[in-house]
Amino acid sequence: MTQRGADLGTVQETLLIPLYGRAVESRKEDAILADPRAEEIVAAIDYGFARFDDLPSLTGAVLRTSLFDRWVTDFLAVHPAGTVVEIGTGLNTRYERADNGRARWFELDLPDVIELRRAFFADTSRRTMIAASVTDEAWAKTVAADSGGPYFFAAEAVLPFLTEVDVHHVIDLLARHFPGSTLALDTAGPGIVGTQDQHDALSKVEARMQWTCADPAGLAEWRPGAQVLASHTLSSLPAPMYDELPAATQEMLSGLAAQYLPQVEEYRLSLVRLP
Repeated sequence: MTQRGADLGTVQETLLIPLYGRAVESRKEDAILADPRAEEIVAAIDYGFARFDDLPSLTGAVLRTSLFDRWVTDFLAVHPAGTVVEIGTGLNTRYERADNGRARWFELDLPDVIELRRAFFADTSRRTMIAASVTDEAWAKTVAADSGGPYFFAAEAVLPFLTEVDVHHVIDLLARHFPGSTLALDTAGPGIVGTQDQHDALSKVEARMQWTCADPAGLAEWRPGAQVLASHTLSSLPAPMYDELPAATQEMLSGLAAQYLPQVEEYRLSLVRLP
């Protein structure tokens, strides 16, 4: 097999971590989620994925993806013809796992990522890739002009790598162009951002998080009327999701819940309704 190189920017390289996590998980007999497409993509990319072998945070990345999948599925159950926008889509395969055959999907990322993504995915009448920065107003105008609401935005492992000024800008941009939309995002507290050089996966790459968020409820102070619909740590996942996890994963999460670890308790997965 001829492999394709991954010529990506510093922050963009981090997309390979959750990709590898899903591929590794998918090979397990009792997996949190099945993602054969991720397995194929990892096999097709010339990159030293072995640097991430046996890292605990791979499981955390898979759990985050699984929760975001559930939120998208729940949204589409209520709004089957709604629009899903993947912010910082990387090489995610959420469309393959969660599409309902009716929704409109947009997959947004920087040009080098979209160039790599096009080696594995193609646009369709309902699925469109957009090469742009999330801070660029133009992509929002494109999405608004080419789709109808309601809108669900999935920003997975993206916003913590922006500056706080840029995160403010993105939240404002979404609220202005897509009022009443739903945003799924992850946030990292000071105990994580301040010690990320020791993080098991981030220590293997050059990218570093910049935005520190101690409490996602603070987003309402930025944009009055914003409402946090749900907020979870990896040790306090929704009961329906936890109950469906493999026994070994449940045992691991129960162990995390019994102790306070900043890298777990300060990392939150939240669902926000924008005004």
